[in-house]
Amino acid sequence: MKKEPLRVGLVAATAAGRRHARTLAAAWPHARLVEAESAADALRAAWRGCDAVVAFLATGAVVRILAPLLGDKRTDPAVVVVDEAARYAVALLGGHAGGANPLAADVGALLDARPVVTTATDAVGLPGLDTLGWPVEGAVAAVSRAILDGEPVRLVADATWPLPALPEHVHIEVTSPPTAGTAAAGSGDGWRILVTDRVVPLDGRTVVLRPPSLVAGIGSSRGVPAAEVTDLLRRALADAGLSPASLRCLASVDLKADEAGIRTTADAYGVPLETWPAADLAAVDVPHPSEVVRAAVGTPSVAEAAALRGGGSLLVPKTASAMATVAVARHAPRGRLALVGLGPGAADLRTPRAVAELRRAAVVVGLDQYVDQVRDVLRPGTRVLASGLGAEEARARAAVAEATAGHAVALVGSGDAGVYAMASPALEYADDRIDVVGVPGVTAGLAASALLGAPLGHDHVYLSLSDLHTPWEVIAGRIAAAAEGDLVALLYNPRSRTRDWQLGAALETFAAHRPPDTPVGVVRNASRPGERVHLATLATLDPAVVDMYSVVVVGSSQTRVVAGRMVTPRGYRWRS
Repeated sequence: MKKEPLRVGLVAATAAGRRHARTLAAAWPHARLVEAESAADALRAAWRGCDAVVAFLATGAVVRILAPLLGDKRTDPAVVVVDEAARYAVALLGGHAGGANPLAADVGALLDARPVVTTATDAVGLPGLDTLGWPVEGAVAAVSRAILDGEPVRLVADATWPLPALPEHVHIEVTSPPTAGTAAAGSGDGWRILVTDRVVPLDGRTVVLRPPSLVAGIGSSRGVPAAEVTDLLRRALADAGLSPASLRCLASVDLKADEAGIRTTADAYGVPLETWPAADLAAVDVPHPSEVVRAAVGTPSVAEAAALRGGGSLLVPKTASAMATVAVARHAPRGRLALVGLGPGAADLRTPRAVAELRRAAVVVGLDQYVDQVRDVLRPGTRVLASGLGAEEARARAAVAEATAGHAVALVGSGDAGVYAMASPALEYADDRIDVVGVPGVTAGLAASALLGAPLGHDHVYLSLSDLHTPWEVIAGRIAAAAEGDLVALLYNPRSRTRDWQLGAALETFAAHRPPDTPVGVVRNASRPGERVHLATLATLDPAVVDMYSVVVVGSSQTRVVAGRMVTPRGYRWRS
């Protein structure tokens, strides 16, 4: 689910500061200039009324004004300070919890300022324990310092969860799910990170991460008060020694999708409400079915069945109040597979989302030459599974196997992962036990098109000339269809040392349907060292200039060369 943008208050005391603030306000609908009788009053108002503050003021002044207002870093607004000349954007407060670190980067991108982030984990490329998207309790600062200092740290989890990479001196232990009160046993004097949904005693050397492992099934009579549902769920979790911070969702039958008492309880716990048809819940095996419930809603169980739907183990059997029932189940972790397109080669054509997913992963799988392109952005401790050409199926299987085991995995490829790359073979093996994230990338075809001009201005088709996995007869039929349809064609894998005739055959097919002066562009190593652009026609192109590092773009009958650039007209009416 996409997060709502922060409400950003902009505060400035000078004309230059207001000018910079207006630049941000023009780019961000969620940002506004906060004005008052003085800059100090405006800063205080922004602090109280916004999720984040960007102050075009001196750092010392901001510190003095806001110091009396500081409360809790988990709830205080993020604060970024920008100097008068907009040279630096300093993440001053709430770097992790408030989002000041990424906000400083966003401000820097808009104002051409250098983001200044002093959070220790960010500075050395380690994931902050409070940035993993899970609730965290305990000695966060102390354990983080131990990790930074290279001291031995144990991460004890009751399952393999899709966490990002951690340094090698963080020793990971996967144990059986604990019973109430036992997760902290045997802690000794070492530093620990516990990943558990159990309520455990805390000490000054332990951090507890709360994974989203619990599903609370809810049944109710119509009109149940929210207070009754909330209290019943609170008592059920407490009696079982379970932390409400590990709730993944509330679940019920779809007849209760609009039940205000249940929806209000979900909102109070900050989790979604998922509802299912009665027929789906009726298919779930439960320990306490009820024919009375079946007669009323069409399933012999609501609370237990909703908690258990999709698997899991029942920790809290159905427990009831006057108008509500609650059951709680623990669900196994879902591994995470990110299919990451790295773009055509240049680092500045690699998307920010691709970089974020690489840094989110604990395991990176890919062709060795592609992995080498991104080693500098991987976190310390990332496990790399690299292999050579021809091992595509093995890479796909390995990535899916690692994700199925519960890890956070990034499977990388050049261009876009879904275009002649690794997404397709991986998804043939992936099942519904893992979450899949697709990260679009700039394809070699798009990079080549940009270098040639605008050859893709109208309808076009991608074709691979490699007959390694597709018979040439099939490929030839597709080429003929593209030629007859007068489509611009991007030819991938056009020619190699062992496949030296297919490109010529393809060009002959296009030449049978298009004028001999139809433009043809060849781009070799688009956005990489040795980049070369060659413009020819169907009549003059020498296939010998083409190899496996090339993309060939064959124009349509409407494509022409304008000022040395290949252009396929869009056909806008205003041109006539």
